[in-house]
Amino acid sequence: MKVVCVGDTYITDQMMRDGVSPLLGKDDSIEVFFFGDPDKTKMRDIAKDIEAGKREEIAVPEGLLEAVADAELLIVHLCPVNKNLIEGAPQLKAIMSCRGGLENLDVTTATEHGIIISNNPAHNANAVAEFTIGLILSETRNIARSNMALRMGEWRTIYPNTATTIKEMTDMTVGIVGYGSIGRLVAHKLSVFGCKIIVADPFVKSCKEDYVTLVSMDELLEQADIITLHARAKGAVMTDREFNMMKQNSYLINTARSYLVDAEAFQRAMDSGKLLGAAFDVFETEPVIPEFYRKYDNITLTCHCGGLTINSYRDAPIYAIKNYLNYKNGVDELGFWVNRQQLQK
Repeated sequence: MKVVCVGDTYITDQMMRDGVSPLLGKDDSIEVFFFGDPDKTKMRDIAKDIEAGKREEIAVPEGLLEAVADAELLIVHLCPVNKNLIEGAPQLKAIMSCRGGLENLDVTTATEHGIIISNNPAHNANAVAEFTIGLILSETRNIARSNMALRMGEWRTIYPNTATTIKEMTDMTVGIVGYGSIGRLVAHKLSVFGCKIIVADPFVKSCKEDYVTLVSMDELLEQADIITLHARAKGAVMTDREFNMMKQNSYLINTARSYLVDAEAFQRAMDSGKLLGAAFDVFETEPVIPEFYRKYDNITLTCHCGGLTINSYRDAPIYAIKNYLNYKNGVDELGFWVNRQQLQK
């Protein structure tokens, strides 16, 4: 089996080689390429172009087209896999992506050629879950604000939530909106804090975890002291209606997608005093954030870094090759098989 891997400045070519090579057999071969720009700022712009639908306009690494001509497996992260590349790879059986998004992959053409597409939306799940816990603690216990005050020479003891009493986690109910890979990890990590955990997800009909209670979205809004978003929705799940239903003096955490929160509705909720605080890691116009966020003392803001751990990148190629080999050898079902239904038809 010939395997072709394409790394970038996030999942490097060396990470690809180190993750994949040890799992290959003695008769297997591997070629590794580097895509994009080594500068992460420039690479972020390339990623934005890919996510904006410009996949076909972006050049792939030199020599990649020749390398995939006789390859069985292609493993990529951000590198575009376009129609031209797929049609030039007659022996290709699978394309394994190390990321959750599919914008860089021509799924339609791959499916037409009988090529499996598998992605990995859970590659940074643990990283984001850990970060979510950090934001919850930072916002409710004023960690970032205390740090900033001391750096400014102030020993600060009064905060936006001081008047309403600062509660410990054991005295609060946390509502998780969306119970996928990240939501489940957040719930598991929260379980040790002794807080009540409720979950709303229209795709989940039951929970096997005894520390979680499944409720409707309306019930969650009415009961939760802290709401953290991990939904798979395509539009806003927090609009004026939802903010109006939230408990007075509750918190909102968003490490998922910026569009899950209607920005104008959020601003109205903050101005009305409905929310005691919020913490956001995602924004519509990154790296520029809406100016109104800056005026609130009771918001913790971070620069979309929830998933940025060495583990989330380093482990992704290992998962990709294990996933394919387990499927190929009949050991396990293929995880995150994107075009399964189309190919089985």
